[in-house]
Amino acid sequence: MNQTDRHSQTATFTREVKHSEQSSYIEVPFEVPQHVEEIQVSYEVESSGSHIAVIDLGIRDPYRIRGWSGGARKFFNIGLEKATPGYLPGPLDAGGWAVVHNAYKIPQEGCKVTITIIFFLMTPRWLKGDLHMHSLHSDGTYTLEENAAIMEELGCDFMTMTDHNAISQNFAYPRSTSLVMIPGMEFTTNFGHSNFLGVADPLDDFRVSTQADVNERLATARERGARIVLNHPHCDFCPWEWDFDVDFDWVEIWNGPWTERNERTLAWWQQQLLAGKRLNVIGGSDVHRPDPYVKHAMPCTWVYASSKTVKGILAGIEKGNVSISFAPQGPFVQLGFGNYKMGDSVPAGEAGIVCLQAEHLLAGDEVKLISSSGLEQNIIVDSDGTLELTIDSVGRRFVRAEVWRTFPEVDNKLMAALTNPIYFDENKG
Repeated sequence: MNQTDRHSQTATFTREVKHSEQSSYIEVPFEVPQHVEEIQVSYEVESSGSHIAVIDLGIRDPYRIRGWSGGARKFFNIGLEKATPGYLPGPLDAGGWAVVHNAYKIPQEGCKVTITIIFFLMTPRWLKGDLHMHSLHSDGTYTLEENAAIMEELGCDFMTMTDHNAISQNFAYPRSTSLVMIPGMEFTTNFGHSNFLGVADPLDDFRVSTQADVNERLATARERGARIVLNHPHCDFCPWEWDFDVDFDWVEIWNGPWTERNERTLAWWQQQLLAGKRLNVIGGSDVHRPDPYVKHAMPCTWVYASSKTVKGILAGIEKGNVSISFAPQGPFVQLGFGNYKMGDSVPAGEAGIVCLQAEHLLAGDEVKLISSSGLEQNIIVDSDGTLELTIDSVGRRFVRAEVWRTFPEVDNKLMAALTNPIYFDENKG
């Protein structure tokens, strides 16, 4: 399975340009379809005579010029959140657009311009990245550019710089990267940490001394649109010692290398699920500086997102469509029940089979299916590759999965992957 498959449509246009049109601006109109995530435009110029034609390049949307590169580029991209330098990202409204050419120099014989436009459509797909990272904007040693370069090298799709009580990183993100940059801040107090995701400026003042202060700061972040994550709540050094009955969205179940602090949060989470709470969990490396064990995208959070945008990724997490692996290369695990996946709630009365699909497993990996009844299946994988398991949903309020692996670097069996649950509504009668 290719995790980054997305659908596209291609349109090609040819325009003959006469010498008499030299020094004029020419529009080549085209229609943008619905639900476009990115537009890619390229063009070629074929001179009819011995002299070379010079045709400049730009584009307009239904309202304004959206970019211009003159003769400096042969192609460009415009996305919802990113664009080639010289072009404006933003809404890609359906309707009448046009490639704009300046017929700067046209031979007497004229020339032919061939334009190719690819529309990348919003395609739900798995995206991977790191939701907890630091930089020089707080106590990290990496620049934003270094963090982005490392994440791109790892093949990731998104990253969040959650610097301690700082927001300056959100206004200094590098633009020349394919990564989605999710705004973030780690609300750092003396008695617990929380990440605010999705808004560049969630707080005016981070200082707190009482539970009432904390509640007020969380309320401010919420009003400004932030998603709230309780970070490493059972950490040895900075656990969440405030009230757990606060306004939050998700819990960071996996912080950095798998250790006892994560084990404690895993056990706590299972108890929350058994108590009937539907609590989505995520992971984050909490990387600050070069370290033999704490590394970028370790763990790696996979999100089934409607689009490669901040909005699409956060909406996927909100749905619980999340799987976590120890590293970007996997293992990758997902659960399905018909069209339902991790985080989804199956309506009461829809009985059937939950299917587990796992990829990038190694021989010796231990795959566990866990439900409201406890450990249901425990399979030791006998060869590298993939695995499929099934379990009947009847009598179960949730089903989730874990993969454990022996890592020779530490001579210990540790978590290698885990999923959010699929939930099953109970009959109220």
